[in-house]
Amino acid sequence: MMEFIIEKVGMSRTISVPSTPVTLLKVVKAKVCEVNEKGGALVAYSGSKQQNKAISGQQKKFGLSAEFNHFATLGKVANKEAGDLDVSSLDGAKVLQITFKSKGRGFSGLIKRHGFAGGPAAHGSRFHRTSGSIGNREWPGRVQKGRKMAGHYGNETVSVRNSVVSFDASSGILVVKGSVSGANGALGRVRIVK
Repeated sequence: MMEFIIEKVGMSRTISVPSTPVTLLKVVKAKVCEVNEKGGALVAYSGSKQQNKAISGQQKKFGLSAEFNHFATLGKVANKEAGDLDVSSLDGAKVLQITFKSKGRGFSGLIKRHGFAGGPAAHGSRFHRTSGSIGNREWPGRVQKGRKMAGHYGNETVSVRNSVVSFDASSGILVVKGSVSGANGALGRVRIVK
């Protein structure tokens, strides 16, 4: 199961009839620094303009240019030695497991977070977007565990399986069927399932 670092470009659709919703992903250009005996690898890729002594030391150790300033460990790569990351295995891929952080929505109420209906909008009901009753009076006399309440929503790691529509090796654009979690421009990982 080869693994790659990807950037979400955005959503589109095919021009066939009926059209298919697709997500465009760009395979991030990466350099393999070292490969372990199990086929995993330490890779370097270009991210922000971040630079410090630790990054400089790693760049000097592996002979990298200043643009490669982020490092990650991939579970399995096609490369047997250091160099450019081999992406040729994506040509024959049919199904991918794609992992991204979902969009963070901060502290959200019940209606946004869990899809609760809420109350009447007018006429003095005084019950609009609040939670309403959350427990029982006499027994058990407390709020049950697992009760859906307002709280932190989003910013969680989400993995989905999507089928591959196409892959352009020259531009590194990967087109998959359906939607993928995360904001446009976010970095995630893709793993070949079959």
